[in-house]
Amino acid sequence: MDSPVSELLLRRLEAADGGLDSAELATELGVEHQVVVGAVKSLQALGEVIEAELRSTKCWELTAEGEEIAREGSHEARVFRSIPLEGLVQSELMHLPSGKVGFSKAMSNKWIRVDKSAADGPRVFQVVDSIEDEVQRRLQLVQAGQAEKLAEKERNELRKRKLLTEVILKTYWVSKGRAFSTSVSKQEAELSPEMISSGSWRDRPFKPYNFSARGVLPDSGHLHPLLKVRSQFRQIFLEMGFTEMPTDNFIESAFWNFDALFQPQQHPARDQHDTFFLRDPAEALQLPMDYVQRVKRTHSQGGYGSQGYKYTWKLEEAQKNLLRTHTTAASARALYCLAQKKPFTPAKYFSIDRVFRNETLDATHLAEFHQIEGVIADHGLTLGHLMGVLKEFFTKLGITKLRFKPAYNPYTEPSMEVFSYHQGLKKWVEVGNSGVFRPEMLLPMGLPENVSVIAWGLSLERPTMIKYGINNIRELVGHKVNLQMVYDSPVCRLDIEPRSPQTQVDAPPGELKDQEPQATVENREHQQNENHEEEASAAATSANYQLPRPFSSLDSSIEILKKKAQELIESINESRQKDHALMTNFRDSLKMKVSDLTEKLEERMYQVYSHHSKIIQERLQDFTQKMAKISLLEMELKQVCQTVETVYKDLCVQSELEKA
Repeated sequence: MDSPVSELLLRRLEAADGGLDSAELATELGVEHQVVVGAVKSLQALGEVIEAELRSTKCWELTAEGEEIAREGSHEARVFRSIPLEGLVQSELMHLPSGKVGFSKAMSNKWIRVDKSAADGPRVFQVVDSIEDEVQRRLQLVQAGQAEKLAEKERNELRKRKLLTEVILKTYWVSKGRAFSTSVSKQEAELSPEMISSGSWRDRPFKPYNFSARGVLPDSGHLHPLLKVRSQFRQIFLEMGFTEMPTDNFIESAFWNFDALFQPQQHPARDQHDTFFLRDPAEALQLPMDYVQRVKRTHSQGGYGSQGYKYTWKLEEAQKNLLRTHTTAASARALYCLAQKKPFTPAKYFSIDRVFRNETLDATHLAEFHQIEGVIADHGLTLGHLMGVLKEFFTKLGITKLRFKPAYNPYTEPSMEVFSYHQGLKKWVEVGNSGVFRPEMLLPMGLPENVSVIAWGLSLERPTMIKYGINNIRELVGHKVNLQMVYDSPVCRLDIEPRSPQTQVDAPPGELKDQEPQATVENREHQQNENHEEEASAAATSANYQLPRPFSSLDSSIEILKKKAQELIESINESRQKDHALMTNFRDSLKMKVSDLTEKLEERMYQVYSHHSKIIQERLQDFTQKMAKISLLEMELKQVCQTVETVYKDLCVQSELEKA
């Protein structure tokens, strides 16, 4: 053995009765606990020399601030000691290191008072002659390992002030193994050339090879569930013959986002509370002006069989830059490019990318999310074609429970909302929107009149929630995402429903061997429970059948009833005790919260008062200076008046002399 701690551990263990605690041994040896843990693990690697049982115990430790207070005293005590007999200006007190926290606590303890009538501002005075720093005393008890002497309320108060923290201490209970010995030599793990040449390998013990041990798995990246579902969506679109549209424009002009879709400029969706507008650059510089003029005429005057919206269409409104609210803006660009190609060729487009809306966050809504969009342009397409494509599309996703609801969109007519049943939320959740693009949108682009375009869009997040059984979208995207969930999430298979207890899927041979449908597991458990109940019933029947006396079953039933009644009474009493303890804890917690809020309010009031007092003092000083200036001017004015009066008298005397 190379470690002296290991030797000491074996010697102490030889003299010990039952075993040793690793934490107590570390204290006795004056070393860190981790050193003793390392010695325990090294001895475990030698075989059955020792036996070590991992134990977990809760203990209390001081935080860094708690250690400082245990050493130098609490904030309120330091504030009290810093106040001289003649008092201290409150503004100066607040600038002390412990001033802000200590002032409110000292006021709550009624150790100090504030004199607001002082000439130089609010002044703080001591109220009592001496104090006992209970906070420091309690922290010193914890530091000495006597936290159990504190009441639970006292510990909670210290923890609330972030002076105390509860930690879980993991220790080992070490006892002698079957091959225990105080003289243990280290087993060799490798055979070196020196051992072979010298022949020393014959006398050395070697650690046995464990051929069943698994190697360390190499680190690798893991796809987020959103990316897994996105790749499946993309594959489905490609299998259905769709072409992916370019969607690299997060910043879009209002023209492509709204106007090109025959959405009026006064539509509520274009307000700032629904859309994120850009300040710099605020306007788009390049737009196809011939197409812009046709869109303007359709909005303001009508055309193509429509009377339009009859309002003054403004170019500056269409040039505003924004974060796109839907990928339909990319669809409008793609259809416009398709219309410029002559002759017309039917096309199928899709896109999967991020969009942005100024929405309130809740369990199913985000301000930034992904939108999936599919567009088919061909001759003679109808609503029936749209419903058929949607059914085929969602069936490939593994979503068969669909509902269609009539809806309104400015750029589609007719329009439908698509709903799917969410097993986790136990309700129908909107998963998409669909419709047939209006002629007022398509014809200004230059598409032929007999061409129809059907389109549908859905979010990426909600199908992912349905697929992975996630009830809150904020657990899927955002700062609350559990990275372990990303690591453990299975491969996405949109053609099965692993989370649904009502759906059984026959997996192809060789796939999902380790996965069993949830419904099958539940049925098996239910069947097992029924078998256990039948066995218990049969056993009870057999026991009753073997009773020799005719009234023995009745007597046993009475005894069972008495026992059940006694258990019920004990259960009620235990529940009452728990309820009483719960109400006591709730009352104490409520008192602590109310006290904390009162202290914060009081501190805030003093801060506001101090701030306003400072402003009033500044204004009073300003007013005093102005009054002093007025007094000075008044004196100067009196002197001027006296001078004028003297001059006037001299003139009068001179005129009388001239007359004489």
